Amino acid sequence: MSAHDDQRLRSVAIIGGGSAGWMAAAALANAVKHAKITVVESEEIGTVGVGEATIPPIKLFNARLGIDENEFVRQTQGSFKLGIEFVDWARKGNRYFHPFGPYGADFDAVPLHQYWLRERQRGDRTDIGEYSMAWVAGRAGKFDQPSRDPRLAKSTFDYAYHFDAGLYARYLRGYSESRGVTRLEGKIVDVMLRADGHIEGVRLADGREVHADFFVDCSGFRGLLIEGALKSGYEDWTHFLPCDRAVAVPCESAGVFTPYTRSTAREAGWQWRIPLQHRIGNGYVYCSRFISDQSATDTLLANLDGKPLADPRPLRFVTGRRRAFWNRNCVAIGLAAGFMEPLESTSLHLIQTGITRMLALFPDRRFDELAIREYNRLTALEYEGIRDFLVLHYHATVRDDSELWRACAAMVIPDSLQYKMEHFRSRGRLVSTSLELFQNPSWLAVFVGQLVEAQAYDPLVDQRTDVDASRYLSGLRRAIAETAAAMPTHREYIEAHCRALRAS
Repeated sequence: MSAHDDQRLRSVAIIGGGSAGWMAAAALANAVKHAKITVVESEEIGTVGVGEATIPPIKLFNARLGIDENEFVRQTQGSFKLGIEFVDWARKGNRYFHPFGPYGADFDAVPLHQYWLRERQRGDRTDIGEYSMAWVAGRAGKFDQPSRDPRLAKSTFDYAYHFDAGLYARYLRGYSESRGVTRLEGKIVDVMLRADGHIEGVRLADGREVHADFFVDCSGFRGLLIEGALKSGYEDWTHFLPCDRAVAVPCESAGVFTPYTRSTAREAGWQWRIPLQHRIGNGYVYCSRFISDQSATDTLLANLDGKPLADPRPLRFVTGRRRAFWNRNCVAIGLAAGFMEPLESTSLHLIQTGITRMLALFPDRRFDELAIREYNRLTALEYEGIRDFLVLHYHATVRDDSELWRACAAMVIPDSLQYKMEHFRSRGRLVSTSLELFQNPSWLAVFVGQLVEAQAYDPLVDQRTDVDASRYLSGLRRAIAETAAAMPTHREYIEAHCRALRAS
């Protein structure tokens, strides 16, 4: 064996279970063939378990593990998600949709939405959503797999899932244990450090010790290793995203089985609605400065589609991120790394990208500082990009009916967000970078939905005198409407392909 081989990691300890811990375990079990992988979790502590809505990249994570989609949806009581409907955000009575996928298909060198902006200036009031395959299908309660033929309107959308986070963790636990991952039940009472500041191991309440070369902190908000032991620091973003609490409760299924998440703005925050096969997940994310815990709970319970299935569960959090996500021989994944409220369903995605980045910069026992700095740089950029996108929802509002919305409209926003807003207001231009999670179609959806008005359109549009944009746009609307009409309903699709055995 070479000297290089001697530096390979021999053991990895994942501290904490839940979605973060078992996603990390599954990915490591799939990618790492030499090191012993151990998950330490405590049934006594439990998990947050409300991250039930996802965004499209989760499909890639599952595919890399070789997971069959229908089996996965069946085992997690899942459903399909074409995007998020926002209700009462920009102003009361206003609704819009953030779809997965583009608006139609560009028919010219100039982006489609620039022609839409020109048509609006000429008096056409067609909603931008009519050019979204995801929204036209979702609004009708329809779902089907996208086409692989780029000539068809059915190819112009993407999708993600809603699922029971607890069942997903259980599913991945089975996957991981079948590939050699060891699970230890126990509560950690001490973290032992080496002389050089690296983590040596953890001690459990019963006296057992777990030693490893590399530690993955999935201990949730506590950040038992990354903060409790290594004092990595935390960057508080409450001044940008003021909500600091949530209350969650499942309820019986009722109403239309929608293939999308709904977010409804309330007096002091917003309420989520996530339809699964066996229930609906609900929660109220709110700012404790503007509403009491009891009033928030009462508001949530008064706005359920069906009978509550459990007692409301309170959560407290501080929006922000660790100053160092990877410190010495420990990387924080999930809530231990930071918290972005679930407004755009990014919680599980941040777990996924943290794991993917960890594997791309995978260490040996020397723990290269250059790789650690790159991990921290890229992760910080991702968090900041998501932060700006979330802030846009709050700041771009004309609501003035409560203290929260008045404060959000008046807040000083990050320069990076201000720059994007100025570009859109000037000429309807979208300037997200390729590294950002949310790309131009997402920014377009929220700019338009939150009533950020473009003062003009791209001047190149008026140079394209040979393009019959009106005909293209009307043809696109017709093709999308006809395609949606031919799709099965969301429930029909699930019944045919992935109905849970006990969806009760």
